[in-house]
Amino acid sequence: MRKDKGFLMAKRPVFVPKLDGATLVDIVDVEFEWFAGMHFTQKQKSIRSLHEAYRTQNPEAKILEISSKSEIELGTQLSAFNLMFKTKSGKSISVESIFQSSKVFSDGGPYKDIMEMSSRDAKKDERLKNSGNLVAFEYRDTRWELEPNTAFYDWIYLNELNLNDDLKQQAFAYVAFTDIEFNPQKSINCQAYSIAFFVALTKRKLLVNVTIPPKDEFISLVEQFTIKNTSDGLLF
Repeated sequence: MRKDKGFLMAKRPVFVPKLDGATLVDIVDVEFEWFAGMHFTQKQKSIRSLHEAYRTQNPEAKILEISSKSEIELGTQLSAFNLMFKTKSGKSISVESIFQSSKVFSDGGPYKDIMEMSSRDAKKDERLKNSGNLVAFEYRDTRWELEPNTAFYDWIYLNELNLNDDLKQQAFAYVAFTDIEFNPQKSINCQAYSIAFFVALTKRKLLVNVTIPPKDEFISLVEQFTIKNTSDGLLF
């Protein structure tokens, strides 16, 4: 962050699905006025500021914030905290809880019981901080390495989104996505990137039978394209 004429300025990425070319998602870093404070009203001011800054170069862009702070209900529903998978027993499990419960550390994990927790409790579980370095992910007896960087998170998100026909159809109406909670200096995985990725794959008709392929096929599909890092827009 920096100050400009008394205003606190921040830079955040906008994720744009690409319908052709070597890149599936374009990452546009946008500088905008940041409104400090934890209250959701401050977050929403920052969201509006980010979107307005992006529209100075893309005035017709229909842009959607993907987070629990979104002012549009669809955006909150598509948050990893709220996007749910229903089990055969009728229990709802969020993307966030699945992701956190799948982490394997040098000194423990995966902690499968985390999957039964709420998104907020899952993310705050102390074992995730006290079990050493993250070394892999394990879900449904399949082990995922840490690279490609966001592959496992994207795969979970895409699978759950693909089961929610109404939400995904509404998402196709947007051409750009943001997540005000995503700090590219601190995180790699981003729900706004994941949905932009899904929109690109779907609109390019790259998903056979409109299904998300298993691990190896998914990674092979992703690696056919130039992949950008969510944290800084640079190639990895």
